[in-house]
Amino acid sequence: MSFRLFPPPAAHKPLLSEDKVKSIYSKERLKVFVGIFLGYAAYYFVRKNFSFAVPELQKLGFSKGELGLAASALSIAYGFSKFLMGNISDRSDARYFLSIGLILSSFTMIFMGVVPFATSSIAIMFVLLFINGWFQGMGWPASGRVVAHWYSIRERGRTMSFWNLAHNLGGFLVGPLTVLGFELFAGYQGMLYFPGFVAILFAIIAFILTRDTPQSVGLPPIDVYNNDYPKSYDAATQEKEFSAKEIFLQYVLNNRLLWFIAVANAFVYLVRNGIINWAPTFLQEVKTYTKAEAAWASGGYELAAIPGTILCGFISDKVFKGRRAPVTIIYMAMTMIAVICYWLTPATNHLLINLSLWGIGFFIYGPVMLIGVQAIDLVPKKAAGTAAGLTGLFGYFIGDLLANAALGRLVDKQGWDASFVVIAASCLLAIFFTSFTWNREKKNLGNLTPLSH
Repeated sequence: MSFRLFPPPAAHKPLLSEDKVKSIYSKERLKVFVGIFLGYAAYYFVRKNFSFAVPELQKLGFSKGELGLAASALSIAYGFSKFLMGNISDRSDARYFLSIGLILSSFTMIFMGVVPFATSSIAIMFVLLFINGWFQGMGWPASGRVVAHWYSIRERGRTMSFWNLAHNLGGFLVGPLTVLGFELFAGYQGMLYFPGFVAILFAIIAFILTRDTPQSVGLPPIDVYNNDYPKSYDAATQEKEFSAKEIFLQYVLNNRLLWFIAVANAFVYLVRNGIINWAPTFLQEVKTYTKAEAAWASGGYELAAIPGTILCGFISDKVFKGRRAPVTIIYMAMTMIAVICYWLTPATNHLLINLSLWGIGFFIYGPVMLIGVQAIDLVPKKAAGTAAGLTGLFGYFIGDLLANAALGRLVDKQGWDASFVVIAASCLLAIFFTSFTWNREKKNLGNLTPLSH
């Protein structure tokens, strides 16, 4: 008997009677959605709290550069973990995987806040944040597995667009939690460990609400219940448990479409983070903004993402019948137009500059969400976590690094115009690589029959 750190996929229970299935399916789906929504939101409590503690850590003698280096460990680990832990999540019970990952991440930050030597050197903080980043990589794959099993092809776009708001909720709440931790415990340590204790409570709630698959509670597969099948649907393949080797070699690494959207995702992330990470600096240096004006404009970028992402999901489900490539291409084209306006608008026209920046936020987050959904669509449900992890690896490890290190160096050497040429070109390259999936996605995923429920 082999050792397993995480419980295997939940066993199937005998199918309930038809009248019971109809009465509880929607209730169970709502419960699992709330479970993964709150669970993933809480991952942000212990992902972003370190950045709020940076000003206090500077008072201990650490420089911005040193603390930035420590913080980079989380992004590096997260990108690789999302891919590698995604494979383990495909062979585990998502209910346990999501909750255990959140608890382990919380314990890491609690340790950093409670143990005195944990913040005594950059090296120790780097290691702890790397460990935290690895546990952080368990959240998205488990959530993606749940969505793949509980929502059929033509529901996933809008479902994931609403679930994606967990990023915004978690990112919004982490600020007040760190402030409360500082005030309650009179020090930066509370900013590190207090959000961790709150996140553990959310992990318990997520565990109570989430269920691995419909079959684990006596319900039929969602494709059967909704009568919503992709043209390439094969029941034996969709419901079969695969080995790690089968997932990697048969369905992910050998899937050309996944590689196309993974590369596209790198350019999407370069655009997203290349704009927002440098917006405060660009607006102040080039567009004559004050610090307050730049902060307000940057905040609008994030808020504009909410309606844009929701609309993106609805269009892909309702207008394009579950196809993702057309919407990604449309949104990236609109993003490029907004980028050019943001770049070239005279510094005296702050209104148009703000509208352009918010327009980028409105459009760019749709593809960020939708490429993850497309990855889930392009593989059997049992390989969803690994597939989404591959796109995440390219987004975080390549796109994120280019947006920060490479663009910063380019601005130093060639100026802001050169950076915007790269960002605009990245929009075109994202469109180019996504277009390779257009016909195959239409062939494999098209379904014109109405949903039963």
